[in-house]
Amino acid sequence: MENKFRSIEQSNPEFGTKNLRFITVKSQNLKGRGDICMYVPEQCPVDVPVVILLHGVYGSAWSWPLSSGVHEQVDNAIKAGTIKPMVLLMPSDGLWGDGSGYVKHKELNFEKWIVEDCIQAAKQVLPENITGKSKFFIAGLSMGGYGAMRLGIRHPELFSAFSGLSSITSIPEFEHFVEENLEVYQEDKDLALIDSFIANRKNLQPFRFDCGKDDILIEYNRKLHSQLLEANINHTYEEFEGGHSWDYWKNNILKTILFFNLQL
Repeated sequence: MENKFRSIEQSNPEFGTKNLRFITVKSQNLKGRGDICMYVPEQCPVDVPVVILLHGVYGSAWSWPLSSGVHEQVDNAIKAGTIKPMVLLMPSDGLWGDGSGYVKHKELNFEKWIVEDCIQAAKQVLPENITGKSKFFIAGLSMGGYGAMRLGIRHPELFSAFSGLSSITSIPEFEHFVEENLEVYQEDKDLALIDSFIANRKNLQPFRFDCGKDDILIEYNRKLHSQLLEANINHTYEEFEGGHSWDYWKNNILKTILFFNLQL
């Protein structure tokens, strides 16, 4: 496969942990390097599906696997026959400020970093497994939930389903977490999720979202649920015990994985 990046480095699988690999690529969209953590199942099949997991503010490519053990949960579910084999692609958000929001910022395009660069990097690392027939899914937590749902809405030709956990639902909610001026996030249109849902309602893929009952973002998620009901947009929304914490995301991420597995 043609190398689309000026440089791409990956870890030696011989020294990996639980089938984890670490990748660094130079990205024109980031104007620099970006990191990706990748879970590859044993005996990875051809046309393997790929799940992109986006982290929240303050985090990076290591956050999902090393704070929730999601790769171990998925590995165990595959071995138990509960789900089909799948690759987990866990990129950094681009490491801008407290969090990039996975949106365009002037000369930096954190959306394209995910939907173009990360996917291309995965294909180059696993050219015999990730093919044109591989299905892609996207999910995330908090800021990553916002990013995953927004990108899932905007790219129905790419993602077969999407999911958000404890999601930010509009730009003003970033004030709960970041110190940067919110104007830098407002380069693009349809930045409130409900506006994006309505603008793209004819092409929406299956999606779900959930939130902890004690989460700082619970009322925003309940509002989005109500707005979607009012707009007659089909969706799944669930609430579980817990707050805005890794305990919640660790305990509930497999629900998203099972949802994606149903689409295979």
